[in-house]
Amino acid sequence: MEYDVIVIGAGPAGMAAAQSAQENGAKKILLIDRGMVTGGILLQCIHNGFGVHQYGEMLTGPTYAQRAYEQIKDKKEITLWLDTVVLTVTAKKEVTCVNPERGVKKVVGKTIILASGCRERPRGAIRIPGQRLAGIVTAGAAQRMVNCFGFIPGKKIVILGSGDIGLIMARRLTLEGCEVKAVVEICPYSNGLQRNISQCLNDFDIPLYLSHTIVDIHGRDRVAGVTVAKVDEKMQAIAGTEFQIDCDTVVLSVGLIPERTLINNLPLQFDALTGGPLVDQHRQTELAGFFAAGNVVHVHDIVDYVTEEAMIAGKFAALQAQNNVVGGRRVQIKCEKGVRTCVPQFLFLPDVAEDVKLYLRVSKFVREKHLVVKSGNNVLWNQYLMAGRPSEMIMLDIPADSLQNVTDEITVGLE
Repeated sequence: MEYDVIVIGAGPAGMAAAQSAQENGAKKILLIDRGMVTGGILLQCIHNGFGVHQYGEMLTGPTYAQRAYEQIKDKKEITLWLDTVVLTVTAKKEVTCVNPERGVKKVVGKTIILASGCRERPRGAIRIPGQRLAGIVTAGAAQRMVNCFGFIPGKKIVILGSGDIGLIMARRLTLEGCEVKAVVEICPYSNGLQRNISQCLNDFDIPLYLSHTIVDIHGRDRVAGVTVAKVDEKMQAIAGTEFQIDCDTVVLSVGLIPERTLINNLPLQFDALTGGPLVDQHRQTELAGFFAAGNVVHVHDIVDYVTEEAMIAGKFAALQAQNNVVGGRRVQIKCEKGVRTCVPQFLFLPDVAEDVKLYLRVSKFVREKHLVVKSGNNVLWNQYLMAGRPSEMIMLDIPADSLQNVTDEITVGLE
């Protein structure tokens, strides 16, 4: 079976990509997801804060997912396969998947959109010393346990890492009657949104220890406590600063990793810092016909931006499936002077019919700087930045006319 566009993942990115592909002329679209329903991670995010940019109102995660589903459910061009696990994806755009009713199926797409999201970094990735005990869970697993199944992971909680899910779970567990003893963060700044620091920690008087980490986990069969120590500039524990916190559960909120298991065998290049594939302004990877959108490219703060980027991927995947794409020359985008990451990582010029939006993160907290986009000595864009945090994405809209005469690589930095 051949399709114009095959979308892998029916979370917010996958649904938005399928919707956009249909709106831009694709006649046969296949949307695949291993879950029993669409929505992805949004289904366990029962707190509000979603949809302000996309729908103009404050929604919960499941409500946002339902809104996205309503955009595609009656589209005859979109075929939805749920409870379907993708086994392999080849460079020839062949997708092999399995479903309890259909069995093993092989489908071919003119274009492929990867929208498989991200996964949590586990304990093994951060090498915490201590025994392998019951009571150590990731923040996403704890969120699913509480919100979807009605169980709590423990009574006395220490959260390692100040990512947004960890901060939200600090509030959620407190509301469920647990005692959150502390949130411990190895960096000198929080890795969550400022609003979550205020609403989830400050409002509930939960202490946040910056520049600290867990150096030992105690217990026999289950966690009985942790040892916390201050760290230096190299993030090494400082001797003599240790103190203990009694707890029965350690919740890990130590970052997210783009889920790229299916595409590791493809001839793609990956960004060492974001963990996702390199993409251009149309969200096409270096492998022609393969597009990527959402958290599989880079981890987002807000789901509205996931939808925004996925609409771009869906549009240009549909156009390419109809052979309605003009080529261009490749121009690299390089981060420097305090800018840590930038998506897209390269552009195809002069194929720029619209403004290009850059999604940036700074490497450390900065205040009163200028974000400068250059090509050689030519300044393409200069934007004043009142304050920038590594945990909050910054967006720049580069006008199309300023990119027409670009010849050298583009650099993005703080001045």
